[in-house]
Amino acid sequence: MTLVNLPGGETIWYRKTGAGAPLLHIHGSAFGHRNFEKLTPFMEPHFEVIDFDLPGYGESRGTQRTGGMEGIAEQVYELIQAIGYDKVHLHGTSFGAMIGLTLAARHPDVIDRLVLSCFLCRYDKAARMMRSTWKRAARDSGMEAVADLTSVAGFARGFYERPGAEAQLASMREAFSHTTPDAFVAGTETIERTDLSPLAPLVKTPTLLLAGQEDNMTPFNPAGSGYGFSQIKEVLPDCRMETLPECGHYLVIEQPELAAEMITAFLGG
Repeated sequence: MTLVNLPGGETIWYRKTGAGAPLLHIHGSAFGHRNFEKLTPFMEPHFEVIDFDLPGYGESRGTQRTGGMEGIAEQVYELIQAIGYDKVHLHGTSFGAMIGLTLAARHPDVIDRLVLSCFLCRYDKAARMMRSTWKRAARDSGMEAVADLTSVAGFARGFYERPGAEAQLASMREAFSHTTPDAFVAGTETIERTDLSPLAPLVKTPTLLLAGQEDNMTPFNPAGSGYGFSQIKEVLPDCRMETLPECGHYLVIEQPELAAEMITAFLGG
């Protein structure tokens, strides 16, 4: 276990595996670094992969900074500096993608290439309603209940027909149990307050957008109150987009090998 202290007093757990250009993974809400446990093994032959837990997740300690998404992005920026990198490739998924886009807009100097999977710049009312049920579950029933609720929204229908589906769901429940309800609720409320649409056109970093064809959690075309990939791809100055077929929101779990091929081709690993 490797720990590093940030200037704000947070203690961050991280792990490096593989060899090559550095690739930092930023996980989604509730998961912690295990969000990438299926993807990382496919990336290790090509990159030095850095997986870590945000404060309040997994083995990390502390709370998210004030300042909303920008405060969390500053924590990630400080982590990159603290573990000795001048520049990294970055892949953020869901909540982590919102952090990654914010970081790329604020500190473009530390990001070589950017991969953003399954996120909205601004949540529509349907996504907010979905999140409200998860927050209530976290407070009333705990994080294993959140794992079950998010699985319903996060996986494509065909996922549940797979032989390994039950084992994956059990793994998610276990991973979520290491996240505090307070950290999950705080992250969710930060997401709900965030509108990244003004920042997207400022990101000059070459960017790959990865979408799941059956993503009901952060759909390609959200309702009018939201801002999704259909708009994001038009305003990012240097952007490429790929869609994974028969795949939901959790594409790094459902189709990690295909996702790794697309990411590796884009990053030039």
